[in-house]
Amino acid sequence: MRNRKVNLVLAIAVFILVAWMLKGTFTQPGADNLKAGFKEIAHYRNENNTGPIQHVYSVTVKDSLWSEMEIFGNFKPHHKGGNTKVYYFMEGSPAPVNLGAGSVNFNSRFNPYCIAIYEKSAMGDASLIRHPFK
Repeated sequence: MRNRKVNLVLAIAVFILVAWMLKGTFTQPGADNLKAGFKEIAHYRNENNTGPIQHVYSVTVKDSLWSEMEIFGNFKPHHKGGNTKVYYFMEGSPAPVNLGAGSVNFNSRFNPYCIAIYEKSAMGDASLIRHPFK
């Protein structure tokens, strides 16, 4: 009888622990929880899997909340030795739909509309540059 009570208590404890872990797993905050209204317009990833992997994103925002732009950039994938760039544009303004590799990632006619660039370097250093083309 005593073993049965111990097993029941252990089973209930394990069930509660597993339920708590699953709740934590499925209720993690993500980019959808941010208030600035991010919408990904374009994404580029180079095909080089043996060298540095480069991710480039073009994103529109409803509001220029700088701290949320950095948080959004941190949600984007980053690879050791690679580089991740996120270009931010205000919603309703022209934004590039074709992106490429290198130091210049889109047509320069979109430069005046870019309000910020988030970049995470190969060493994992993140930076947000406001109004980069002014």
